[in-house]
Amino acid sequence: MNKLFLGLAIVAGSLAFAQETQTTQTTTITTVTTVNKDKDPVRFGIKGGANSAYFSSQKLSINNQQLGFHAGAFVNIPLSKEISLQPEVMFNQLGAKSVLSDVTTPDGVTRTQRDYRTTLNYISVPLMVQFKPADNFYVEAGPEFSYFVSGKNKGETTVTTTTDNMTTTQRSSVSETINKDNINRFNFGLGLGLGYYFTHNLGINARYVNSLTKIDKSVPAALNNNRVFQLGLNYKF
Repeated sequence: MNKLFLGLAIVAGSLAFAQETQTTQTTTITTVTTVNKDKDPVRFGIKGGANSAYFSSQKLSINNQQLGFHAGAFVNIPLSKEISLQPEVMFNQLGAKSVLSDVTTPDGVTRTQRDYRTTLNYISVPLMVQFKPADNFYVEAGPEFSYFVSGKNKGETTVTTTTDNMTTTQRSSVSETINKDNINRFNFGLGLGLGYYFTHNLGINARYVNSLTKIDKSVPAALNNNRVFQLGLNYKF
């Protein structure tokens, strides 16, 4: 009889241990599954928008902003629930606009206005680290590597001369392709921005990029860097 009770006790203990082990394993699997659901999947997307660019030698003003655009593709790689890595490849238009005026000559007053626009085209590869402090909203920062593709200078000169109370006006225009040998092909900059997704797919992004590499090889770097504000839309597939 004692042996019978001892056998039943051993069997009951074994069943209880097996049930506890199975419950622990189930709980662990459930926890892992929940963690995996919290982390977003890798997603590809496209982006595009407007650029407002100028050179570091200029004061920030609406008068020297050169308008352009950016367009390309990206991949968003979540590293955790709050942090993700977003490499991008895009066509990027930079440059600047400058206006000069007022020249005095011995035989009269000559007002000269030179309106020049410089457009610099790059293939840019930003590498942004994004942090999400709240759902659908993020801030970002990271380096941007660019390669110079082409550029052009366009301008119009207006000369107004006043002599003996008579005024004459002459206008001339110029358009020239920038010599690539005078430009640093590679450009390195740092970007800072923020964004918001209205839906699961569509969002808006604003970014400022400060280049650290000089543009023209013959001009000091402190007077010769790209600056650009970007505003555009993102679409995740």
